[in-house]
Amino acid sequence: MYIIKNALVNIKRNKGRNILIALIIMVISAACAVTLAIRESAEKIITSYEEQNKIEATISLNRESIMKEFRDSNKSQEEMISAFNSIESVTEEDIINYGDSDYLESFYYTYDLSVNAKDIKEATDSLVKETTTTKTETTTKTEQFEGSSGGNRPGMPPSGGGSRTTTNRKTTTTQIEKIFNEKASAGAFNLIGYNSYDDMKDFISGNYVVTSGELSSDFESDTCVISEELATLNNLEVGSKITIVDPKDSTKTYELEVTGIYKENTDSSSNMKNMFTSSANKIITNINFVKKVLAGNSELNATITPTFIVKDADSVEKFTSEITEKGLSTYYQVTSNLETIESATESVKNVRIFATTFLLITLIIGGVVLVVINMINIRERKYEIGVLRTIGMKKSKVSLQFMFELLVVCLIALLMGAGIGSFTSVPVANSLLANEISNANSKYENINSNFGHRESLSDNQKEETKEESVETTEESSKTDENNTESTTSDKTETSSSKERKQPSFGIARVEQVDDINAVVNLKVLAELLGIGLLLTLIGSLASMIAISRFSPLTILKERS
Repeated sequence: MYIIKNALVNIKRNKGRNILIALIIMVISAACAVTLAIRESAEKIITSYEEQNKIEATISLNRESIMKEFRDSNKSQEEMISAFNSIESVTEEDIINYGDSDYLESFYYTYDLSVNAKDIKEATDSLVKETTTTKTETTTKTEQFEGSSGGNRPGMPPSGGGSRTTTNRKTTTTQIEKIFNEKASAGAFNLIGYNSYDDMKDFISGNYVVTSGELSSDFESDTCVISEELATLNNLEVGSKITIVDPKDSTKTYELEVTGIYKENTDSSSNMKNMFTSSANKIITNINFVKKVLAGNSELNATITPTFIVKDADSVEKFTSEITEKGLSTYYQVTSNLETIESATESVKNVRIFATTFLLITLIIGGVVLVVINMINIRERKYEIGVLRTIGMKKSKVSLQFMFELLVVCLIALLMGAGIGSFTSVPVANSLLANEISNANSKYENINSNFGHRESLSDNQKEETKEESVETTEESSKTDENNTESTTSDKTETSSSKERKQPSFGIARVEQVDDINAVVNLKVLAELLGIGLLLTLIGSLASMIAISRFSPLTILKERS
């Protein structure tokens, strides 16, 4: 108790020196608060981007491995095509087996099936047919004869001379044999089946945009969206029915309703060489409908493209090794977008590194300044140390008193600096997050529009709020105060269920910082407290060394 009282008395007695120390620590703590805010904002941006752009892995053909095997076996082109056709495709059962992994968050897949259609024309600017070429060559030969005295004989020309003409006709028929890739499109149209908005990358990226109607959120109904070109060519509109025909059995037909029409916004759409875009004959529907078509004919083969959402960067290699052990053929390989994500967040990570470096430099400079000031302080209070040691106070207690003095000053200055840094960190954090907030909101609205959902997110929120207020008014007129709590909980559940129904499209919601707690949270305060304790220890280091070396008798002799 004596140590605490004596420390407080010394703080009041040496106001000038303690104010100087407090100012230094206050500046250091304010700078640290802003630096920590920058780090937190950078972490939010990185987390936001990683939530928007999950690490995705997919299975694709390992063409390098296939071609290497073809080269080593010296196969002809026809043998190569035959060998390629014999490669087993990845099945739905395989994908489900691969998806059962601890390294994944989720997985989904799409079906791509080539089909024909009834009463609608394919959007194409060329026709490819198997043909039979018949070539006829006619050869005419004329022989001249001079007159003779032999007279006319059977089979001989007249005796007066003349000519003989011989005509030869040669007909050659050539049958063109077509050797083709059996995995390639066999029908006029590509039927694409999805089971999730998240897998519809072309709509999310804006390559495809629904211009009329919308893409149904019901992934079980017999509905589809078609391209503008296909709709124009066949006079189709939203609500029209199209009939899908089995390409290997024309007697089997299936009906789809057009709920939306989309256009393509890619480089191929502006290609001057082609009349139609690459998506002109794509009919986009859901997996259940494609499975229905496949179930009707076992001879049909669909291409299944899986997408695996990997938990983190370290799990990519582990997942690759795992599915290889599960039996993935060497003809296939696992590819991911890990490099793209890491390169996209590299600049923000550099900001975080810069903030961390600045924090360390601030602590080092601040610590050195505090050590120097305390060394001067020890020299000025050398006699006081000698007296305390002479009356029997241990070195450890004297050191503890000096440390407690610095700790009190440090905590007061730290709180003041944290307050200044907190108010400063809010605009700093918002300036860093402003672009990310704007991008996330506009990206969500754009993607929502790409799917044909014309209402904006803010409109949905306003509508939900309005509906909730109307429902609350009606309920309050019918129920008493005892039912208020249950009504409120019902509203909360209804609101949360509505929010869950809204697709996220993989876009993380980044919120603006409106108060200090959003930036200077418990984590930052704990870090600031740790910085204060660290500065106290560094500053007290000089005191501890000096006190341990001082001899009380020597100090008193020097004083006298």
